Amino acid sequence: MAADSDPESEVFEITDFTTASEWERFISKIEEVLNDWKLIGISSGKPLEKGVYTTGAWEEKSDEISFADFKFSITHHYLVQEPSDKDGREELVEDVLPLPMQDLLCMNNDFPPRAHCLVRWYGLREFVVIAPAANNDAVLSESKCNLLLSSVSIALGNTGCQVPLFVQIHHKWRRMYVGECQGPGVRTDFEMVHLRKVPNQYTHLSGLLDIFKSKIGCPLTPLPPVSMAIRLTYVLQDWQQYFWPQQPPDIDALVGGEVGGLEFGKLPLGACEDPISELHLATTWPHLTEGIIVENDVYSDLDPIQAPQWSVRVRKADNPQCLLGDFLTEFFKLCRRKESTDEILGRSAFEEEGKEVADITHALSKLTEPAPVPIHKLSVTNMVHSAKKKIRKHRGVDESPLNNEVLNTILLFLFPDAADKLADGFESRTNTSTGNNPPSENEDYNLFNQFKSAPSDSLTYKLALCLCMINFYHGGVKGVAHLWQEFVLEMRYRWENNYLIPGLANGPPDLRCCLLHQKLQMLNCCIERKKARDEGKRGSMSDRSPAGTSGDAGKGADHSGENPDKEKEVGKSWESWSDSEEEFFECLSDTEDLKGNGQENGKKGGAKEGNKEPVNLKPEGRLHPHGKLTLLHPGEPLYIPITQEPAPMTEDLLEEQSEVLAKLGTSAEGAHLRARMQSACLLSDMESFKAANPGCCLEDFVRWYSPRDYIEEEVVDEKGNIVIKGELSARMKIPSNMWVEAWETAKPVPARRQKRLFDDTREAEKVLHYLAIQKPADLARHLLPCIIHAAVLKVKEEEALEDISSVKKIIKQIISHSSKVLRFPSPEDKKLEEIIAQIMSVEAIIARARSLKAKFGVEKCENKEEKEDLQRFVNCLLEQPEVSVVGAGRGPAGSIIHKLFVNAQRVSAVPPLDEDLRRSGPAEERRPNTGGVADFPPPTGREVILRTTVPRPAPYSKPLPQRMYSVLTKEDFRLAGAFSADTTFF
Repeated sequence: MAADSDPESEVFEITDFTTASEWERFISKIEEVLNDWKLIGISSGKPLEKGVYTTGAWEEKSDEISFADFKFSITHHYLVQEPSDKDGREELVEDVLPLPMQDLLCMNNDFPPRAHCLVRWYGLREFVVIAPAANNDAVLSESKCNLLLSSVSIALGNTGCQVPLFVQIHHKWRRMYVGECQGPGVRTDFEMVHLRKVPNQYTHLSGLLDIFKSKIGCPLTPLPPVSMAIRLTYVLQDWQQYFWPQQPPDIDALVGGEVGGLEFGKLPLGACEDPISELHLATTWPHLTEGIIVENDVYSDLDPIQAPQWSVRVRKADNPQCLLGDFLTEFFKLCRRKESTDEILGRSAFEEEGKEVADITHALSKLTEPAPVPIHKLSVTNMVHSAKKKIRKHRGVDESPLNNEVLNTILLFLFPDAADKLADGFESRTNTSTGNNPPSENEDYNLFNQFKSAPSDSLTYKLALCLCMINFYHGGVKGVAHLWQEFVLEMRYRWENNYLIPGLANGPPDLRCCLLHQKLQMLNCCIERKKARDEGKRGSMSDRSPAGTSGDAGKGADHSGENPDKEKEVGKSWESWSDSEEEFFECLSDTEDLKGNGQENGKKGGAKEGNKEPVNLKPEGRLHPHGKLTLLHPGEPLYIPITQEPAPMTEDLLEEQSEVLAKLGTSAEGAHLRARMQSACLLSDMESFKAANPGCCLEDFVRWYSPRDYIEEEVVDEKGNIVIKGELSARMKIPSNMWVEAWETAKPVPARRQKRLFDDTREAEKVLHYLAIQKPADLARHLLPCIIHAAVLKVKEEEALEDISSVKKIIKQIISHSSKVLRFPSPEDKKLEEIIAQIMSVEAIIARARSLKAKFGVEKCENKEEKEDLQRFVNCLLEQPEVSVVGAGRGPAGSIIHKLFVNAQRVSAVPPLDEDLRRSGPAEERRPNTGGVADFPPPTGREVILRTTVPRPAPYSKPLPQRMYSVLTKEDFRLAGAFSADTTFF
């Protein structure tokens, strides 16, 4: 047993060394990615042009690889270039260096203003970076760093890739990279040092040269000259000699139609703080050779005034507070409020106990009840004005969100006609304000079509601006609720007293505008109809010429959707037809006029309609003859009748109507009922036609109303004469045709005695109720398109003064974006916020332009050429990351920058008064400290690039490029070296 078990105990595990380890798999994944990206083989490209790193396009590709379970992202960064034509010739040259090594020595793109940090440090046009995939992961230990570097080296050697490969080590915020680039017989190692505290010997050029030479370790005794590029950056933060031109508005000022120092009807624009926080001046010496200048710990030849190149960049304040942006943001916040007007303003007037409440709730019903005596005391106007008094009784004058002065000024701005109390003057002013439309060619004026807002001269637009201003300056949401309540009461007052609303275009509601604007236009239509009817009651109907009284002739042409074939002019005259005694009853059968001849004539007409015999009816409601047309049977002239206008409709009423019609279904009965509902206007026009043309037939009506449905042909009669014979079209001959049915149903009733197609009283009350129930949030939603419209007009107007090309492009984008978002009802909040953010960014750019203009004294410059140069310089500062100063320190812009620094230095050098008094010592000792102030402060940043070409590691090795970049700031010191070595002759 023991003998049998011995062999089993000696069995051992066999390790298969052909199986790939995690490390080998990682290397193979790197090689696979390099192959996929086609980075294998000799890299080729043209020599780099000056500034291409800034103006050219950079792209990147990324992939993910892992070492065991540790994930890395691998990213290829490269400058997009046109393909080179020299591929074949470059392959023939044996000693050509890899392209990245050539880039190390290229001086055309030192210190690019906007590029990846490795581009700035090493001047590379293409490289690959391997970094931990997660932001919080980091490669910290030295052994792991070496392992990654070994992986990179093996992958480059196996694939023959000549693109530099970097590995990010330590925490990401340190931006520490090590890497390698390989070529035929050559290798470049990329190394880095990053310190918080700077050793004193490396704060100047001589110390950096020492470390560079020691690192190269060149065995040659006369060391080849080192080429140097130096940049010193100076920061200007003190603008004390230039006060910020935009003064914050005085909120309490209210003089001559201005609130907060701002005109009514205009939005403010500009930053409340200086949007330019710092100016960075970079003074550059691009090509220096060792020995030309001296800079050590006691002396420096580097005088910024003498620097051959100056470039400037400005640091913009993060999210500067801007007036227009604040106005828009605060107004948009209203959209999210949920309180009603009553909840905001406290207990409503309509919560009174007792009889008075009952009176208000039954005010309308009492008005509609037939009563033998007039009930003036219970009119809606009286009710509303008594309610207004109670509102003010509940809410004392001191408690009102808006004081009377502000409120009256705003109401006079909205309703300029209210200043004139006389009725004649009132009407004349109203007419001038309603028809004041700018020319339609004006692109800015027609923006309301795209934004679905309201014309910029309309009452709705002005109301939006006033509410926006009140929301910001005068009581916030309470002020908005207060003004809206007063506005609704004003609308009620105007409706009751037949005063037209100013600032609204004549005609039916414009469906291109916002719903609130349509509602106000609808109310104006109602006031016009009511006013015409009331004037008709007072005037003598018999003595009035029907054709001469029409103020609204042909007004409903665009809204004759019920009869699309109506092609001829239809005369309208509301003032002449309506003689009703009570405005709440549509059917006027019990009035005095209908008990007379008109009703009898109607009966006669109805009896004799079947046969087309001439009827002895008195013609009524004629407008004028229709050309030379005559009736077919009596042969008398055909008259165009006075007809009712189709009812004007707002978009919500149209939607409601279409829903009702859709619910009728597709059955025959539903279709018939739908046609009957849609033919109300047709029936009214037929009755008017019959009353104006006694003895007419359907063919006569069709010849006027829809000429295309009456077909005329030339035929030869029995005597051989050519005569014109006409007949109805095929669609008019269909059995049970709606036109035939309507014609048989229609009675000869003139328009003034018909049931009203448009009940202005009911529609006006619906509009007033709609306005009264609007919450501030609903109101803000309705008017936000107007506010965005106004903001766009404002930035366009301000941009025209500054002429900034980038702003023009952004404004076009805003208009395009807004027209897509605002065209549809209930746009998403996120999209609205995007529009507001775009407008704010434009405002900030304009404010920056003005700030820079003030600082560089563009407007004060008298020399025209210099002024243009400065203007161009300021525009470039806004649009480009860094701008070269023409003439460096001696040019016009350079001399201004120099003065800015000198003034700032003088201000900072003057000690406080108490400190000056405490200082001991004679005046002579103190004078040099104030008089000998340097023009520039100590540089904030020092950048040095050292380059040379030397053989490494042996004297007989191939001469290869060596480069070291150094950056020194107050709290940061970095050395980034690229050291090449010959791997063949070492």
